[in-house]
Amino acid sequence: MLAVRTTTEELLAYLVAFDTTSRNSNLDLIAFVRDYLAAFGVESVIVPSEAGDKASLFATIGPAGVGGVCLSGHSDVVSVDGQPWSTDPFTLTPLDDRVYGRGACDMKGFLACCLAMVPQMVAAPLATPIHLLVSYDEEIGCTGVVPAVRRLGVDLPLPRACIVGEPTSMRVVDAHKSGFAYLTTVTGREAHSSMPQLGANAIFAAAALIGELDRIRAELIEAGDPTGRFDPPSTTVQVTVVNGGTAGNIVPRQCAIRWNVRGLPGFDEDALLERFERFGREKVLPGLLETAPDAAITTDFIYKVPPLAPETGSEAELLALRLAGQNRTYTVAYGTEGGHFQAQGIPTIICGPGSIDQAHKPDEYIEISQLRACERFLAGLIAECVG
Repeated sequence: MLAVRTTTEELLAYLVAFDTTSRNSNLDLIAFVRDYLAAFGVESVIVPSEAGDKASLFATIGPAGVGGVCLSGHSDVVSVDGQPWSTDPFTLTPLDDRVYGRGACDMKGFLACCLAMVPQMVAAPLATPIHLLVSYDEEIGCTGVVPAVRRLGVDLPLPRACIVGEPTSMRVVDAHKSGFAYLTTVTGREAHSSMPQLGANAIFAAAALIGELDRIRAELIEAGDPTGRFDPPSTTVQVTVVNGGTAGNIVPRQCAIRWNVRGLPGFDEDALLERFERFGREKVLPGLLETAPDAAITTDFIYKVPPLAPETGSEAELLALRLAGQNRTYTVAYGTEGGHFQAQGIPTIICGPGSIDQAHKPDEYIEISQLRACERFLAGLIAECVG
């Protein structure tokens, strides 16, 4: 049983020790959080994944039947494969004014702060409840939080504000881009490379499709960001993985392209996809069909991360600005789970300890001063919820 007065750093050490790389289960970490909360008399609702190998956790501290404020964070982390770490990534290592470990910044630091403040939350005469939501599979498309979010306002309380604790250096973020990922597969026909007229080269066709994506990318950069708030200042398109061919003397039958779009709030991703698919259908596929009647170009959807749109003057924004002692909001280019909460009708902002510059890298760290700043933020939230 954990000591009642467990510190943020001690809790962070426990959380980092769980290897919750997205390919792994997070059930041991969820059980740890459930047992920790139970030690303070806080009950949890477990929302399992469809396969049952992962789960989200939802808990409420304070009165029932009141909207409340939700603190949300994901438990999964990115892989350390191939990264040159100076320390054991799954052992929290203090050095000077930092602590190192996978997920220390993104985003177990926020979760540790929330858990460390639970004794104060339980002891306070809260008039407004504080909800905790710990999710999974954020790093592979923000998909794991969806089953829990869909239950908010159904059989779980509907918060009137949500704070997602992604690393923002404790700045209040009111908007971020969407994220869409696709896999386009080109199928041609194999032939001996000395007789290319008998085959249909899938890699050449894929190159033409990549060229179209590059043209779209350039047009979006030219269109820019009318709000002037985002960096980079446009919707972006990237080709991230290309796989094709089997040998140096075979005309390649197949080539797969993985690509993504990060759209400004309000961007019409359906129109972009329709343009891309029309180009493939009208400009690329006919050439393949000349020698390969079974040729095809297919584009499959991988994931969608909805944007977070500004809600100026929302309860979440005003609350977070007060707690952070700030008078302006910011934007970020990366995606978060925040858009899912907003789509459920919950005013949402992003604010958490640590810098995104440290996330996903070897020797990931969070500064102790950022943990302290988050603790002060949460202490302010408790005071607000008492009032």
